[in-house]
Amino acid sequence: MSRSKSLLLGFIIGGTVSAAATLLSTPSSGRDLRDRMKEQSLEWKDMLDNLFQDVLRLKDQIAKTSKEGAALINELTQEMKSSIDEWKIAIEPNQENMLEYLEQIEASIKDLEKKINTKKEN
Repeated sequence: MSRSKSLLLGFIIGGTVSAAATLLSTPSSGRDLRDRMKEQSLEWKDMLDNLFQDVLRLKDQIAKTSKEGAALINELTQEMKSSIDEWKIAIEPNQENMLEYLEQIEASIKDLEKKINTKKEN
């Protein structure tokens, strides 16, 4: 919002300086000068109104985008949790099989050790 305030302040200051320069350098009559100043002031008013409307639209768009971003992040988080849960379910039966294989390997190693020790004793 700081940038929009700076921009608005710039337009106001620029308009004031240009109005002062116009007053000091005009070769026109007072009536022509007043008419031109009136037209210019209306143009500035329209420009400021347009700028204000643009700022409001930008503010609304930012609010809308942030809400959509928050919803998207929430949805993504839920999808990730779901994927992890599905992965855990898919892996669980394999974990049991791997534990069984490890136990079998451990038992085979113990049998081999017993056989080696028995052969060494004989």
